[in-house]
Amino acid sequence: MARIRAVLFDIDGTLLDSNDAHAQAWLDSLRGHGRNVSLDLVRSKIGMGADKLLPELVAVDHESAEGRSIRERRARIFKAHYLPDLGPFHGARVLVDRLRSRGLVCAAVSSASAEDIGPLLRAAGVADLIDVVVSADDADRSKPDPDLVQIALDRIGLTAGEALMIGDTPYDIAAGERAGVPVVALRCGGGWSDGDLSGAIALYDDPADLSSQLDRSPLALDRESNPPSTHRTIRARRVAV
Repeated sequence: MARIRAVLFDIDGTLLDSNDAHAQAWLDSLRGHGRNVSLDLVRSKIGMGADKLLPELVAVDHESAEGRSIRERRARIFKAHYLPDLGPFHGARVLVDRLRSRGLVCAAVSSASAEDIGPLLRAAGVADLIDVVVSADDADRSKPDPDLVQIALDRIGLTAGEALMIGDTPYDIAAGERAGVPVVALRCGGGWSDGDLSGAIALYDDPADLSSQLDRSPLALDRESNPPSTHRTIRARRVAV
């Protein structure tokens, strides 16, 4: 088995306590367009990008005129009413920092838009620790398709066997599996049972729980391998803080 050299982080529900806020912003926007859906149904789709969420919720193409209007309204609502109150899960920055200190490349792989991902990383308190950022705008298909995960691997220059993903939804697990990347799941995103997350290779409560058990987790370094002396050179820019 190849030694793990990179960790691909989902953001919402994994590092940032934001899943409920995203669901409410989508609900507000949909209802503003006369689309009545339940909060529970919207919440169950958080983790997908708009390309999946809108067709599944209201049979609207995200690139149609109505789809674009719903997305733009959601973005305005989210930024004005929900983003200012968001914060990281306990131990989020510590986990990312510990992994980077061990020489691992840390990437953000999110179904959020390119416009949203910077503010989300800053709200999570990890923007300065992320080496590669992949958003929904980088691919035609968001999670649970594997496209975003594969793009992250290509940018880092590693194979699937050299990476591990951390997420909080079945969509993260499916995307990782389809790209050949094992997934560690966190319960903190809420909305999912352990059974729903059963495809993960390990399950922890939140970033702090995983960090406290790091040396007993799938992220433990191969002790027969020497950790890299410097961070791997990668073809990407960090998010501006």
